[in-house]
Amino acid sequence: MFVLDARLQQDSLVLGDLPLCRLLVSRDANYPWFILVPRRPDVCELFELNEVDRQQLWTEVTALAEALKVEFAADKMNVATLGNVVSQLHMHIVVRHRMDPAWPAPVWGKVAARDYAPGQVDALRQRIKALALDGFVEI
Repeated sequence: MFVLDARLQQDSLVLGDLPLCRLLVSRDANYPWFILVPRRPDVCELFELNEVDRQQLWTEVTALAEALKVEFAADKMNVATLGNVVSQLHMHIVVRHRMDPAWPAPVWGKVAARDYAPGQVDALRQRIKALALDGFVEI
């Protein structure tokens, strides 16, 4: 049974589900920072997914990153999986702009996290819903 890691629950908000992954957004409003988590139990490494799930993960990562690049007029899309703090397999998809507070450094630990203002998360949810990602279900 899939259970979202406690740290991911604490540091992000659930937006919905794609066919394989739960789609989250980081609580750090400094960047449009999304996280895809395959809804498979006890998976920590990319190679632990079966071939079909691996392909589906890349399909979802690619579709989301491509849509976000257009929607947020990104200068660069950062896509990464690390897992040193949270071992549950998850992919970060971060929209980067040359004027963001961490540019060109990585987003981790560069500046203090900033909370979303009231209403910003709802507006973000609507933007994601409007992307019409294949198989996306808002939850």
